[in-house]
Amino acid sequence: MYTVLLAVDKEQRNVQKLADVVIDFPGSPEEKKAVIVNVEREFDTPDEGERVSSEDMFDASNIPKSVTMVKERLDSAGIETTIRREHGEPSDKILEIADVIDADNIVIGGKKRSPAGKALFGSVTQSVILEAERPVTVIQRE
Repeated sequence: MYTVLLAVDKEQRNVQKLADVVIDFPGSPEEKKAVIVNVEREFDTPDEGERVSSEDMFDASNIPKSVTMVKERLDSAGIETTIRREHGEPSDKILEIADVIDADNIVIGGKKRSPAGKALFGSVTQSVILEAERPVTVIQRE
């Protein structure tokens, strides 16, 4: 079984491209499995003198539309899928899950950024590429 970890954010752009990459990997649909992960980023915010953690507000059952769109596309192609909704630092969680499921490939979207933008704001995609111990397929957003 060829296992793909498909990292999907809340944006609905290019979700069909992400799914199509998995569909187009070699092998029949029965030989592939996709684990779709969406990670809610950690943050803290003050709330009337107290700190409110994003973990307090995180709801694992609140699946973004982008994730369900990818799942429906892969299901219709006959590929076995599961969804994981996680909370934490996205690149860390993606890499952690890839290790746990022993993914053969990580598929992730990327967007164009200037070198300064990468340095100032970081990039989940860049972190995954640099730290992954397995192949990473990046789909450029339009």
